[in-house]
Amino acid sequence: MAEFDKDTIANMRRSYGESGLSESEIDSNPIQQFRSWLKDAAENPIVIEANAMVLSTVVDSQPTSRTVLLKDVTEAGFTFFTNYNSAKSTAITGNEKVSLLFPWYPLERQVKILGSASKISDAESDAYFATRPWSSKIGAWASDQSAPLSSRTELESKWSEFAAKYPEGSEVPRPSHWGGFLVTPISIEFWQGRYSRLHDRIRYTKTGSEWKIQRIYP
Repeated sequence: MAEFDKDTIANMRRSYGESGLSESEIDSNPIQQFRSWLKDAAENPIVIEANAMVLSTVVDSQPTSRTVLLKDVTEAGFTFFTNYNSAKSTAITGNEKVSLLFPWYPLERQVKILGSASKISDAESDAYFATRPWSSKIGAWASDQSAPLSSRTELESKWSEFAAKYPEGSEVPRPSHWGGFLVTPISIEFWQGRYSRLHDRIRYTKTGSEWKIQRIYP
């Protein structure tokens, strides 16, 4: 087997295409621009889970990241769901400032969002939980997300316990420790890969109720 060393990694390069991002073509509303790009990503057969986003939080000056799924986008912001006892939720409780990143590599695009996360209403979380598959509902009850786990067997045993308590076809209530967060954006940046690393970066910054558009160096 060939050695995979630092030179191999350093020499990994990709030539980006000619498709650019022009101020004259983008929407004045970044949420609408995001929806357009999300649609492009969702319709591309190479993109896996176009709504997957990297959520970064900070605890004691230490940033940490993980992938979560976007479940709604409105003028108010970006919504995802999780266990409220998880590491990410604990981090948000201590510091509401977060970032989101949508890395749509096949399209040579990414979107970076800065903002603040806050819990959505119980009614909104109930409404979304009701739409989840039965197995996912049981999973929400079974997983003490981010807590130490002695073995896979322990997790599967808890899943079986709640599956017996709430048989398939019965109503599964939303656990009080599970629900949604809304990320209210203050900055949304669109990145389009270009030739010679002269990428296009256009940033929307919230000022009051208005969005300011600014092109920035790659």
